[in-house]
Amino acid sequence: MTTREDSIAILRKIGVTPSPQRTAIYHFLRTHAIHPTAETIFAAVRLEQPSLSLTTVYNTLKLLVEKRAVREIIIEGSELRYDADMTEHGHFKCLHCGDVYDLFPPDGVPLVPSVPGLPDDFVLKEIQLCCRGYCPKDACRAAICAARN
Repeated sequence: MTTREDSIAILRKIGVTPSPQRTAIYHFLRTHAIHPTAETIFAAVRLEQPSLSLTTVYNTLKLLVEKRAVREIIIEGSELRYDADMTEHGHFKCLHCGDVYDLFPPDGVPLVPSVPGLPDDFVLKEIQLCCRGYCPKDACRAAICAARN
């Protein structure tokens, strides 16, 4: 289980001063694997930090991304979502309910084994695997059937 103290310790380890707002934002990301937007984080964390501003959320997220404690994921259009799980994995967004799920490769298997056509003198920094489709929830399955008819 992830505790608030764990989140504070990680922030200190990466050189981020753990203010109450930063701690609350980072702890929310570590304990809610829902791949939230900044606005979702703001709405949730503001319940415990009433003085929190959306600007503070954006600034904290930018800092956490720079420190490689959080990753930005772009799943659709310009919608930025955030993920505190820094292990190699992809994402799947349900076209009906909008939920985003983690896709973990089997142990020892790279997420993307190679990038065809990448010249030798290019340096690859990151690959994001983002898939869209329908999740197994009953309502989402029903949406598939309705779309076919």
